[in-house]
Amino acid sequence: MQPKTLGEFIRKKRDDLDISLRELARRLDVSAPFISDVELGRRNPSDDILSKIATEFKIPLEELKRFDHRESLAEFKRILETNPNVAVAFRTAVEEYKEGKRAPEDLVQKSGKDNRKK
Repeated sequence: MQPKTLGEFIRKKRDDLDISLRELARRLDVSAPFISDVELGRRNPSDDILSKIATEFKIPLEELKRFDHRESLAEFKRILETNPNVAVAFRTAVEEYKEGKRAPEDLVQKSGKDNRKK
């Protein structure tokens, strides 16, 4: 399974490295319930903790940040709240997606960008 969220990525990487949840928490100087909540998407780690996780996993911080969508979601919400035309377009796209009339690839194609890694 390809991870889609920060929590899924952390869990998979932790499992790949055979590090228990409690051991990772100890190494990061946080609680095991905190790591569990991060992995389940209930809480978000600070930038400092993200940096410690990257160091612990021996990966670039940017690799972790690819899965951290908080900032982009907050910005998107702000745009939706301030631009009614964007809000209507988004609601329309969501409805078409839910009805099976539009695939995520259609939205990427529509934007003229394809940011996915090949």
